[in-house]
Amino acid sequence: MRDWILRNQRTTFLIASGCSTASSFAGLTAKGWILMSETANPLVLALHFAALALPSLLVSGPAGVLTDRLGCERMLIRSQWGLVAGASLGAIAIPLLSGWAQVVLLLLSTLVVGTSSSFELTARNKYCALLVDEPRQLAPYLTSFSVVFNVGKLVGPPIGGILLALSGPTAALSIDAASYLLPIATVVWLLSPHREAEQRSAGGRSASLGTAWRECGAPLRHVLVFTGIACLAVFFHPGLAPLIASQVLGPSPQALGLFTSVLAAGSIGGGLLLQRHSLWLSRRPSLLLGGCTLVTSLAQLGMALPASSGFKLMMTFLIGLGTAGLLAGSNLITQVAAPQVLRGRMAGLGQIAFLGGGGLSGLAAAALSLRIGLPSTFALMGSIGLVLALWELINRPRTLLLAPEPVAGIRSA
Repeated sequence: MRDWILRNQRTTFLIASGCSTASSFAGLTAKGWILMSETANPLVLALHFAALALPSLLVSGPAGVLTDRLGCERMLIRSQWGLVAGASLGAIAIPLLSGWAQVVLLLLSTLVVGTSSSFELTARNKYCALLVDEPRQLAPYLTSFSVVFNVGKLVGPPIGGILLALSGPTAALSIDAASYLLPIATVVWLLSPHREAEQRSAGGRSASLGTAWRECGAPLRHVLVFTGIACLAVFFHPGLAPLIASQVLGPSPQALGLFTSVLAAGSIGGGLLLQRHSLWLSRRPSLLLGGCTLVTSLAQLGMALPASSGFKLMMTFLIGLGTAGLLAGSNLITQVAAPQVLRGRMAGLGQIAFLGGGGLSGLAAAALSLRIGLPSTFALMGSIGLVLALWELINRPRTLLLAPEPVAGIRSA
């Protein structure tokens, strides 16, 4: 068994991460339903997603710096323990508290999870490079995490909805907390990464986030800026998922589970397309990011139409496909095209772009939906995204983005 795991350690790490992801989305579904039931306020839902996403604006930079300084494996393990602690807060909030006290503790739980997730994603991105045997394996392996993440997003919400209906939210949140122990055990006891291939930054100014921003080059800086602006326009749906689901399908946990599952199915489709063409697309950032933003924006405009639930579920599928390509594509480009010594900080900058942008987008969309309604919010933000996508596709030069030369310690083909 040990020999099989060593031969298939990339698969082992994917499976552990996927199980944890599915449980996490079951927990997030339970939290979203509780918050919707307790408050019926879209701003609270947006705050819930913002608590998950906005910590990236504050901690992703330091997370990238520490990952490059201390090592990705050490930071990965520490961040997973932070996820255990944050999810446990949500599990104890249900039996111990009620009303607004329960709401506040659930939001605090999500805030701790969001902060720890920023460290975990940053460390995991760099850790993946230590699990591959050849540099060309990195791009498809990174995109495999997008597929696994979205498979977890597909199966997690129905599990959360079923647990809510059968046994209440405590079971879903307790499973969420326990699930983070699996990746910890996998990294500590089962995997043997190429630790000699890791390049750590030295101390001082050269290890700063600003140095990574300057040294990554103009093409990668543009990728980060465009991703952040595009996410401000098109990545608000995770924060408003319970509200959107209630208007599209109906006010029940099962309706929320169906909506998020269709969204995840689209994300899986986007991830599979990206994985299949990862090397080709990673060299063409404007085509990848502009095209994904275009698909998402057109789908949001479709959500604004007075159409049937079936049509809107189809648009939901396309929103999932487009945003998965945008987020995973941005991460793919910045990891593959950056030097190994910068990859922790590049992952941190990427999180600031897409999670920070998405968190702010959710708050803006919630405020707009209270003022002008959800369909008009889709129309307005979809139109902004459409302009951004067309500008990127038409005006950006068609230069190819090449990966850096392999570094010592990583075997090349």
